[in-house]
Amino acid sequence: MSDGDSSHGGWKNFRQLARDRLLHEMLRTVKGDSVASWKVLIMDEVTVKVMSNACKMADITEEGISLVEDLSKRRQPLPALEAVYFIQPTRDSVQKFIADMAGKSPLYKKSYVFFSSPLPREYLNIIKSEPLLLSRIAALREMNLEYLTIDTQGFSTDNDKALVQLFGELSEGTRDYEVCLDTIAYRLSTVFASLKEFPLVRYRAARSAAANSVSTTTARDLVPTKMAAALWERLMKYKTTLPNFPKTETCELIIVDRSVDPVAPIIHEWTYDAMCHDLLDMNGNKFTYEVRLNSGKVDKKEVLLEEHDPVWLELRDLHIAEVNLKLDEKMQQFGAKNKAAQIRLGTKEGQDLSTRDMQKMVQALPQYRDQIEKLSLHIHIATVINNKIKEDGLDDVGNLEQDLVFGDATSKELINILNLKPDLSAENKLRLLMIYAATHPEKLDATKRLQWMKLARLTGDDMNAISNLEYLGVSVTKKTSSSFSLKFGARKNKRALRKERAEEEGAWKLSRFYPVLQDLVEDLVKGELSKEEYPYVKEPSDAYPTSQASNPNSPASAGKPQVFSRRTNRSGGTTWASKGRSVDEGSVERSSSQSKKPMGKRIFIFVIGGITRSELRIAHKLTAQLRREVVIGCSSVDSPQQFIRKLKGLSNLDDVDL
Repeated sequence: MSDGDSSHGGWKNFRQLARDRLLHEMLRTVKGDSVASWKVLIMDEVTVKVMSNACKMADITEEGISLVEDLSKRRQPLPALEAVYFIQPTRDSVQKFIADMAGKSPLYKKSYVFFSSPLPREYLNIIKSEPLLLSRIAALREMNLEYLTIDTQGFSTDNDKALVQLFGELSEGTRDYEVCLDTIAYRLSTVFASLKEFPLVRYRAARSAAANSVSTTTARDLVPTKMAAALWERLMKYKTTLPNFPKTETCELIIVDRSVDPVAPIIHEWTYDAMCHDLLDMNGNKFTYEVRLNSGKVDKKEVLLEEHDPVWLELRDLHIAEVNLKLDEKMQQFGAKNKAAQIRLGTKEGQDLSTRDMQKMVQALPQYRDQIEKLSLHIHIATVINNKIKEDGLDDVGNLEQDLVFGDATSKELINILNLKPDLSAENKLRLLMIYAATHPEKLDATKRLQWMKLARLTGDDMNAISNLEYLGVSVTKKTSSSFSLKFGARKNKRALRKERAEEEGAWKLSRFYPVLQDLVEDLVKGELSKEEYPYVKEPSDAYPTSQASNPNSPASAGKPQVFSRRTNRSGGTTWASKGRSVDEGSVERSSSQSKKPMGKRIFIFVIGGITRSELRIAHKLTAQLRREVVIGCSSVDSPQQFIRKLKGLSNLDDVDL
């Protein structure tokens, strides 16, 4: 089973539920009993991503699928085989399906049709008007599953352009704005239709106009409000059209946008998953690396860093320093347990095993190949990350980033690092300046921006990224009461300077930062989330317990972590000063001590404009701590580089006054 088989007492995580629906409720219901009944699976550009994010090809084959085809491509007729269509209910996909099956010579013997979201009546009527087509349809059903499971507790509506289309300079009043909102809303609604969950919906209220401001609320301010209304309309339809859809609330949902925390996508996050996606040249979850063979030739390898890898699952949310320790420990344990390995290699008990030793071990002990190769892979990745940290001087960068966020640094420290370290990469200098702008409102007038640009040796395009934080509610530019200004950041962010969290005392160096989403979930659970800032679409019914009543299993906070010193590690890299072991061990997969307790009601947070790896980590951590599955949804998952590129695209460079 994928996802690390993380079910406790019948409970299954978010991704497993999507996987089970696709494999069991869809493919298994049409599976035949013999090889002769094997079928073709046809999907469109969206549903193929839905399927591939939840299931492996082996899973699909096991359910009687012999061939997977692309709906948009010309296909060879297979009139002896039956076909399963998993497609969107769009005009284009419906027309292509009709073209396949309605003529005198259909491509397939019979069709089982599953739509990813509700089929509009007009398209249903078109299908009904084709007698030949109807005779070849064995089943027609709405799956209501049009989202990508990106994690055990994360999903995306796959709207990569949402930030530009909803928050860009020219977004207001455009068709792209309306279409993007509508697409996200109906894909988000399929999450609740699929899970048979009826959420209590809250959303981040629009910023009110600032005192003495001549501006009014903008369309970008209203994105969460409009999203909540559009989602609610669809949920009301489900209550009357979907069998077994709940009539009262079963979970909680908070809808926010990226302006809730503009720092999280920019700051260096020091956990393994985040560093892989930030510092390595990855394509999605795919990592490509080179291995030198015995012959001396270099072989390129590709690997997916996903939940089917138990080592990845264990390490992904740990601080990179703890990852180094864990890998060291695992290598020593493997060497100690496998005496045969030591004999074959000629090493003594307790002697360190090098990466080259491990390669020899793979050849000598093929039965351990998978285990050794996974360990070797992660040692290689950790080594690359540690080298990158050294080369780029990320220790100093990370320290200053966190000091800026927590109010321990000002422009003085920023000027110092730019003067003392002129060889810092343009990206890291830009990220520092963006964090400074986000945490120190109204500090950049035209003159100062030009000074920063010269000092940091940044381009106009880079400075555009800083200026465009205005579109996410950050007061970047110094405002003057006498001049007219657009109201982007009229409400100053109360969380610009974060408070130190007591639980982080004793944590690894550079692990102080936490995303604002953590505060939101914790405030929600405690019943302390402001109703003014986060109003309900509809007040909860008397039957739904809000606050801590929904969370009977919340564990007491853990004691202080054990203090220990950093030792050398095989993956090289920084010596980490630490007050204690990382406290962020939260993951459902690792939380065995509480695994027998029942899970409470789900909590969903949906972020319009994209999320970061650190926010996915928070979902794992809080799920384990609260014993309530915290699921984070988004329009896209972005690396820092992707987020900065999108920010640059929010306005034209010509509009920046430098």
